[in-house]
Amino acid sequence: MTASPVPTPRRTAPRLLAVMVLGAAATLAAAQGSVAADKARCDGVQQDKAACQREAGAARQEAQRGGLTSASGATYDQNALARCRSQPAADRADCEARVRGSGATSTEGSVMGGGVIRETVTPIPAK
Repeated sequence: MTASPVPTPRRTAPRLLAVMVLGAAATLAAAQGSVAADKARCDGVQQDKAACQREAGAARQEAQRGGLTSASGATYDQNALARCRSQPAADRADCEARVRGSGATSTEGSVMGGGVIRETVTPIPAK
C-alpha cells in the first residue's frame, strides 16, 4: 500500500480577506456615488428636498431588491382609459379622446410641475 501525499496547506485566508475587503470597498463607493446622484437629482425640483432625497433612497433600496419595475406604456394607457369609464356617459368619449390624444387634443405641463394638462377643443355649432 502506498501512502498518499499530504496536501500542502495553502494560504487562502489572506487572499479571501483581501477579496472581501476590495468587494466591500467597491460596494461602498458605488453606494456613495448613487447617494450623490440622488442628491443631484433633487436639485431644482418643485418638491421638499429632504422628501425628494428620502424617496430617492427608498427607490434605490427597492431597486436593489429587484422590486422596482415599470409598467409598459400600454398598461398606463389602459389605466387612463379605465378612469374614463367612471365619467358620466356624456363625457366618456371626450375623456377617451384626450387620453388617446386624438382630434384637436393638446398636452402641456409635467408631473413634476404639478400635472399634465390635456385639452381637447370641440367646436359646437350655434343653434
